[in-house]
Amino acid sequence: MKFVFVINPFAGEGKAEQTIRDGIEKSSQKENCEIYLTKAVGDATVFVKKWCEEHPDEEVRFFACGGDGTINEVFNGAVGFSKAQVGCYPCGSGNDFVKAFGGADKFMDIQKLIDAPVQKLDLLKVGDRYSNNVVNFGFDTTVAITINEEREKTGHGNKNAYTKGVVRALIKSMNNKFKVFADGELLNPKGSALLCTVANGQYVGGSFKCAPRAKTDDGIIEVCLVHPISRLKFVKLLGSYTAGNHLDDPNFKEVIVYRQAKQVEVVAEDGFAYSLDGEIIYEKNFTVEIVPGALNFAVPE
Repeated sequence: MKFVFVINPFAGEGKAEQTIRDGIEKSSQKENCEIYLTKAVGDATVFVKKWCEEHPDEEVRFFACGGDGTINEVFNGAVGFSKAQVGCYPCGSGNDFVKAFGGADKFMDIQKLIDAPVQKLDLLKVGDRYSNNVVNFGFDTTVAITINEEREKTGHGNKNAYTKGVVRALIKSMNNKFKVFADGELLNPKGSALLCTVANGQYVGGSFKCAPRAKTDDGIIEVCLVHPISRLKFVKLLGSYTAGNHLDDPNFKEVIVYRQAKQVEVVAEDGFAYSLDGEIIYEKNFTVEIVPGALNFAVPE
């Protein structure tokens, strides 16, 4: 088997590449390892897909070395190729996706990554794009747009960007216009919400456990819609939401609608934006579907 490390050279403040190279050099499989440095946004998807097309009969495990954006790009490139497996070396600023598997520290040993057994991983499909973690919109999208703006300025994300995004969203995104249908059921007849998360993973935004019951291999989408609330109530409830207690917290009883579904449809107005694993996409009507067992994902023991 080939082991291909797809590295975002800016991840980990630019220090991750050398650490990965050192780990490969010490590995028992170093002769079967390759390194590719991404050149721009979207490049990882293009590279992985092309590699698979050019080596149709070769077993390969791609490691996404970067943040959640790099992971999503590598997964999008590998999906549909039966000989391809995926893993990750999470050295970004948020590392939301791997928190469902025990956190980033579990994935930082190169030899353990190479030796890791695989398990089936579901993906969310939106048009021709796939999400391994969360599709979210409303309040969260304003936060994500702010983070992306900061990343364009500095070349990387950071916790200050998250804070800045939350402040902006508190000002302009407390009541957002859209309708959400989960397996045909309209969740918000009034057509407004604070936010909605459509999740395969558990975490979003660096620390928010938005989908505490999510499993990445159960063939189910977790849908959580939060109705519009006052800023004061938002502040009071934020701690419980961050910790992932909102589905059982009685203070949320009249605030949220929670469903498990196979398909989620969103209907909004012109200019509507949603976040797909951190990438901002402008589309007013879209459907999210679950693709069970779409990838073989390597998880270190």
